[in-house]
Amino acid sequence: MGELAKWSSRIARPSARAFVSLAAACSVLAGCASAGQVTAADKQGAFVVSASATGGRLAWARAHKRALTEATDYCERRGMRVSLSAEQMDGIEALQQHDTVIRFECNPKL
Repeated sequence: MGELAKWSSRIARPSARAFVSLAAACSVLAGCASAGQVTAADKQGAFVVSASATGGRLAWARAHKRALTEATDYCERRGMRVSLSAEQMDGIEALQQHDTVIRFECNPKL
């Protein structure tokens, strides 16, 4: 029985290391998105917010979602709803940074 316990501890150590390495790799690939501050645009009542994300094939989607969330939150804090005017995206390859800039307005809720 002592020999079995020795073998199982040898097997468990590499498995734990492999798990930690795999978890670290997944978190890098999953990435996260960050957004800048909402700023006033050149047109009265228009605003701009940018966001970026890295890692994985859907980084563009995370960047878009983060910018849209920032715009929505900005308008909702003012008791209004967001209305998107335009969006510009940069970055097409899987492991590069993807950036998005959303131009929007806050309109009264009906």
